[in-house]
Amino acid sequence: MSDDTMPDPRLAEPKVPRIACVADVQEAIAVLEGRWKMRIVGHLYGEPVMRFSELRRAIPEVSQKMLVQQLRSLEEDGVVRRTIHPQVPPKVDYELTALGRALGPVFLALMDWARVRRETLADTPRALADR
Repeated sequence: MSDDTMPDPRLAEPKVPRIACVADVQEAIAVLEGRWKMRIVGHLYGEPVMRFSELRRAIPEVSQKMLVQQLRSLEEDGVVRRTIHPQVPPKVDYELTALGRALGPVFLALMDWARVRRETLADTPRALADR
């Protein structure tokens, strides 16, 4: 096995009890679960500050009500910061907090995993039969 495919040693021999690992993962997933949260956070990585209308345009499939709910939830969990500028009409900006930006390695790991998954599935007999 080459160095680039070696599993993370933390996964091979966890130093914390497995139940604690599962609880930590479940807690993290609870913050990010839902159809839109990962997309919202992903867009806020690309644009450090976005207005509500920009997020709506970036994710046209989400309803206004659902986007508001997801942003409020991310704000309550400390992932997103909302800034209201007192002007007419009111201007509301959203940005990632330091806690939200700390998800960067998670996004990079998910991108790597998605690439590996695509490459792996491309070589399966079913994928070859579909070509």
